[in-house]
Amino acid sequence: MTKHWASGGPRSPAVGLAADAVSPTPAAPPASVSRERAPQGSVSQHAPSQESASATASAGRLAITDQAAALTAEWAPAVGRILLGLVFAWFGYHELLQPGQWTQYVPVISESSSLAIIAVLAHGWVLFVLAAALVAGIAPRAATAIASVLMLEIVIALMATGLSDTALRDVGVLGLAVCLTGVKHQRLVLRD
Repeated sequence: MTKHWASGGPRSPAVGLAADAVSPTPAAPPASVSRERAPQGSVSQHAPSQESASATASAGRLAITDQAAALTAEWAPAVGRILLGLVFAWFGYHELLQPGQWTQYVPVISESSSLAIIAVLAHGWVLFVLAAALVAGIAPRAATAIASVLMLEIVIALMATGLSDTALRDVGVLGLAVCLTGVKHQRLVLRD
């Protein structure tokens, strides 16, 4: 079997397969041959080049897809870690700024007690420090492990009051934190 090249070089589909069977050197089509469809049963000299061109285009698309997949696999953990850190920073900031609005989520303790406000402030600081570690890439696996435990605590506290949209959202954030805990090598890390 002869090798077909997409470049149009010797023994390429552009020259033709029928010539390969007759002589070892490629034969050029006569000038009088039109580019019309060949009768059935005859060998078309132009169909293989069209197949080769589509195969080359398909291979090019696969190469781009493989490059995109490799780039995504390389950078997705860093992007996920930074986004998780931004979520923690957002909620930590709001817990520190207005702790009275978050006391309803503190289990077992009365919403109006000063102990609930202290618990929310402590929780806000933990979120804020974890956010800084996640965004900066300081000990990312340890930070995501602590984030996983913290999110598990939040999910359990929310599920105690019943299933809600907020609880399901936090289950997704917990899943992200757990997945990031297992990633050994990440981009944009200050200290492993």
